[in-house]
Amino acid sequence: MNSITSANLLAPRIAFIQACWHKDIVDQARLGFIDEVKAMGHDSSLIDFFEVGGAFEIPLHAQRLAQSGQYAAVVAAGLVVDGGIYRHDFVATAVIQGLMQVQLSTNVPVFSVVLTPHHFHDGKEHHDYFHRHFVIKGQEAARTCLDTVSKLQVLPAASVAAV
Repeated sequence: MNSITSANLLAPRIAFIQACWHKDIVDQARLGFIDEVKAMGHDSSLIDFFEVGGAFEIPLHAQRLAQSGQYAAVVAAGLVVDGGIYRHDFVATAVIQGLMQVQLSTNVPVFSVVLTPHHFHDGKEHHDYFHRHFVIKGQEAARTCLDTVSKLQVLPAASVAAV
């Protein structure tokens, strides 16, 4: 099991995984995240970016990155929409459960900006709304990520008693 080490607390690196479906919208979460990290006085060069095809691929990448011991946190961003053919809610549930499993099994915090709107269409109104919304969600993820990493630094390391 990997966890946050003293090396990655001094200058905590953050892994940011982004799905490429609806990339123009999901990019806004990444940009909002970077801008907020900078606004909070942190070095954005400590963020490594990874792209995956779709949201379903995010949990495996998150697990590999968390297990690497190189990252104090992992952030995931994606947009899972109802395309009318598949049950998008199944995909969204699998992704979120996968991210939670990664966090709990690796002891590395994982943050989600993987959003699943009730209704989405490719019209200008929805595109513009989600474009703005992903910026806000990226900013919120940055604040929460940095706050959590900071708070975890002062918590005692968990010890596992032999059973």
